[in-house]
Formats: sequence, C-alpha cells, structure tokens
Amino acid sequence: MVCVTGPLLYGAAAGAAGTTALNVVSYGDMVLRGRPASSTPETTVRKLAQKLHLRIPGEGEARENRTTALGALTGLAAGTGMGVLLGLGHAAGWRPARGTQYAVAVVGALVATNGPMTVLGVTDPRTWAATDWAADIVPHLAYAGVTVSVFNRLLSPPPHAARGRRTSHHGRHGC
Repeated sequence: MVCVTGPLLYGAAAGAAGTTALNVVSYGDMVLRGRPASSTPETTVRKLAQKLHLRIPGEGEARENRTTALGALTGLAAGTGMGVLLGLGHAAGWRPARGTQYAVAVVGALVATNGPMTVLGVTDPRTWAATDWAADIVPHLAYAGVTVSVFNRLLSPPPHAARGRRTSHHGRHGC
C-alpha cells in the first residue's frame, strides 16, 4: 500500500511556506525599488472568467476587490499545489537529489504562475527586460528553496526530535 496522506500534507504545508517566502521577497522588492504591485493576476482572472463565460459577482469596486482577491488566491493555490505535487511524487517513489527538487519546484512554480498569463495573452515573457525577469525569478527561487527545505525537513525530522514522539504503525509519515 502506498502512503499518500503524509507526503501530500507535507507538500501542501511546504508549498504554503514557500508561497509565503515568495510573497516576502516580492513585497520586499516593492519596498526597496518603490515599484507597484503587478496587475497581471487580476487581468488573468478577468480573462479566464471571460474565456469560461463566468461573471465575477458584484459591480464596480466590489467586483474589482473580488478580482484582486481571486488573483491573490490563484497564486496561493499555485504555490500550495506545487508543494502537493512534490508530495505526490514522493508518495509515488520519486526520490531525486535536492538540486533536482529545487529545479522542479522553481520551474513548476514559474510555469504554474506565468503559464496561464502567457496563454491568455496577459504577458509575453519574450518581451520582458532583465529587471522584469529578476523580479519574477528571484521570488520563485526563494519559493523553491523554502518549499524543498520544509518538505524534506517534514519527511525527515532531526533525530533528536523523533525521540519520545509517537508514530503510527505506518511510520513517521502519518499515513
């Protein structure tokens, strides 16, 4: 029997931690450079709703606030979802080196966030300046570093932490 519960939950927690790191780095960049928040998440939500023939409820400011919130939630879902995928890969027996985990996490997060925006015509990464790329890649590198580190720590707590801890008969992954 394959244990999925523990790695899936660990992946979700790791992805959420990584998403927090991504947000901290992004907001820190905004503070340092005085740059505005990106409007691409909201534009993506609008275009996606249009493509799916869905109406975002409300009028005027209420609708705009919902659109902003939905844009932020898509980022949280993408980051947490990438962590879940790492957990599912682990449950399926995928055990790559740390470097490969980092690469998969950063590329996966970049594709999950920029892919829909590119497909919907909200942005075109081929036209980005070096500063645009840096503002996008650096937070995603922070995401990958934290996500992979937290995930692996949850899978293998330090030896002193395991003493006295009860584990289920399925092992320490909480299945």
